Amino acid sequence: MSFDSGPLDRYLHAAVGDDPAVARELRKSFVANTRELADLMRRARCDANWRVAAERMKSLAATFGVIPLIQLAEAAIEGVPGDPAILRDINAAIDSFA
Repeated sequence: MSFDSGPLDRYLHAAVGDDPAVARELRKSFVANTRELADLMRRARCDANWRVAAERMKSLAATFGVIPLIQLAEAAIEGVPGDPAILRDINAAIDSFA
């Protein structure tokens, strides 16, 4: 599955203009936070923890306008907690932004 990092790049450019150092720092923060949320989802031992982590991921992705990650987070919320296919797709999306 291929993911377009264009929305993230456009958001970063709109937020910081032509300051590549700040854009890199924001991208690094976004990737670190989404990785942490994906790890929380992976380690969730109950449906509520899975859902909270997925909802936070959806919110973070929405803040940066990353629609594919929003859709994956929604699929996680609506799907079965711990679904390895969803986690694999989420991690692939995050890797594409790194």
